[in-house]
Parts: sequence; structure tokens; C-alpha cells
Amino acid sequence: MKFLRTTLAGLWLIELELREDERGFLARTYCETEFHAHGLNTCWPQCNLTLTRQRGMIRGMHFQAEPKPEIKLIRCSAGAIFDVLVDVRRESPTFGRWEGFELTTANRRTLYVPGGFAHGFQCLTDNCEVFYQMSEFYDAALFRGIRWNDPAVNIKWPIAEAVLSERDRNLPLLSSLA
Repeated sequence: MKFLRTTLAGLWLIELELREDERGFLARTYCETEFHAHGLNTCWPQCNLTLTRQRGMIRGMHFQAEPKPEIKLIRCSAGAIFDVLVDVRRESPTFGRWEGFELTTANRRTLYVPGGFAHGFQCLTDNCEVFYQMSEFYDAALFRGIRWNDPAVNIKWPIAEAVLSERDRNLPLLSSLA
């Protein structure tokens, strides 16, 4: 695996190193030793899979608050998404900044997302599946989110005609987080 730093502290883009032969390839998607060597989380007690049927649909921007913020490993297992992370850690020098990545079946990239980041994605194709490994169990009482189109964050979504659930459309602005 190749661990690539991003512009947001603690956020990593991971590219697979394919071992190919006439049969196809083998690639390591997770290695406790390599993650530990980079100072990253190695415990994943919960895994989730989402299917989003419609191109242009946005899911997000979600996170889990203290005292159990979720660290996530995220990859697109079918289709293509524009994956976005917003730093919501008040003490962080990159608070309120966002970064986006195209995750696809073809590029096989994975994002390592530390706690304290709001996460969301927009489907670039129909029928996108996204696989998450989570460092914490989901706790509904700690669920938080920020609005996908918060003008203070100013995310540049690739598809202008965004489709959202009622819940995601009505999330609060970043400025209202305690």
C-alpha cells in the first residue's frame, strides 16, 4: 500500500499496490503492521456497506461526536463517488476546510479519515456501493452533521443537480456546532 498525505492533518489517501500475473491481481487492502507503522488506528469493530441508486445523490455531511468520534476507512466498491471530508475539529489549523477525492471501482483508492471530520459523498454513477470500516460502534446520540452546501465551507460538488434526503438537506451550518 502507498500512504499519501493530504492537505488536511491526519487524513490519508491509500493507493493499492497490485501484484499482477496472468490470473489477475492480488492487493493488500489492510495491514495492521503498516497502519501501525504510520501511527494509524488498527481496530475496526464495525463495517458498513451503503448502496446509493441515483447519480447526483449526496449522502452527508456526517460525523460522530466526542467522546466516541469515528475513525473511518472508506472505499468505493462499485461505481464512482466524489468523497468529501470537512475538518470539524475546532482546535485544528485546518478547521472548516474541505478536501475531495474521486473513489472508484477502477482506482481502488481508500481514505483513512480520523475522528473529527464530517464525511459525505456524491455519486458520479448510478448504483454506487461504499464500504466503511469504523473504529467505533454507531451511537445515535452522538450523530452530528453539517449542511452539504454550507457557504462557509463552500464545497465544490461535481454535479450541480444534487439530490439529498430530507435529513441531510436540513443539517445545521458549521457555525452552529458547539
